[in-house]
Amino acid sequence: STRLLLRKIKDLRSLTPRRNRVKEKWAVSHPKHPPTRLALQHFDATYAVQLGQLWPSARVALLSERKYGALLNNFSNDDVLAELQANGCRDFISNTDTEAQPCLEQESIDHPVKKSDDDAQQLPPLQLSPNIKCVVFPRGDITRFKPARPDAYRLLGYYLLDAASVLPCLALDVQEGHSVLDLCAAPGGKTLALLQTQAIRFLCVNDSSVSRTLRLRKVLQSYVPKPFLTDQNLRITSFDGTKWGEIERNTFDRVLVDVPCTTDRHSLMEDDNNIFSKNRTGEKRRLPQVQLELLLAGIEAACPGGEIMYSTCTLSHIQNQSVVEQAIHLAREMHGIDLEVVDLKPLTHMFRETFHFTPELPLGEMVIPHLAANFGPIYMCKLRRLT
Repeated sequence: STRLLLRKIKDLRSLTPRRNRVKEKWAVSHPKHPPTRLALQHFDATYAVQLGQLWPSARVALLSERKYGALLNNFSNDDVLAELQANGCRDFISNTDTEAQPCLEQESIDHPVKKSDDDAQQLPPLQLSPNIKCVVFPRGDITRFKPARPDAYRLLGYYLLDAASVLPCLALDVQEGHSVLDLCAAPGGKTLALLQTQAIRFLCVNDSSVSRTLRLRKVLQSYVPKPFLTDQNLRITSFDGTKWGEIERNTFDRVLVDVPCTTDRHSLMEDDNNIFSKNRTGEKRRLPQVQLELLLAGIEAACPGGEIMYSTCTLSHIQNQSVVEQAIHLAREMHGIDLEVVDLKPLTHMFRETFHFTPELPLGEMVIPHLAANFGPIYMCKLRRLT
């Protein structure tokens, strides 16, 4: 039967006029070095050194199907939580490991700790942004979520995203009456998470790309009632985020700086819109500088006493800790702004049953992909303005 099928195909080809036959050009349709392969080669060379023994398992996870979480929409009337729980999901935020919440107290009994760790234990418990709910399937379960359905008011019940991307929003500690800036907001998952707190007095969301900002508007319209999207509550802009310090300074209680990066998982899985494409080499090379300028702009936008959350979805040390270190130094030297790093170690202990965190990171915290908990990568570092 296979031979007969091949013969028929050849017969049809012979009936096609020669002028209409198109010979496939391998060099055009199949790049010799596709961006995904270039990304993998770069990560193998870089992360094998940076992560050491953690890289082989992270590599396998990055090349496997990612795991999603469902950010529940508090504005929807449908009770989707009960339905999702019936399917085996759990809200990882409310169902934390209670034994882990008192930070490192129990571990200090069982294992001797260094003096620097003792200092971290004396810090007050980390405050989290309220009312955010995100459900996930248990560890090792890669069941896919069904698409969300609209309620009677045409609002969707939940938003699918990498559950680890909710962590920077939780750790930002948005409280009642705060004004908040989301400097690089598109596609809108973190903006939506911040709105779930229902505590923000005024939210400014910005993205330098006009097309991405339009998509962000559509996301918000699908999840948030119109009365919450008025000019008194929300402002959506498409400015160059690196120039924000020239627009508004010393203004916001909380600033989220979720910068563009190499988006490691996307770079390994999709050739389209891939930062490792040869025509985007210059853009990739400029990323750390752009990230630094965005973080400095976010620091300037925060008011004294305000807090800034820097986050990426890459494992790269150059785009993570190095950017934060430079920003702390330049904020002091160029703008006279003193900053302190907020310890996020309590957060990692609180959610260690859901996510796989990189141990002993000198600055900030990072969710590293793992087959049993295939979320991330997400890097986050929280800064507080002292002056």
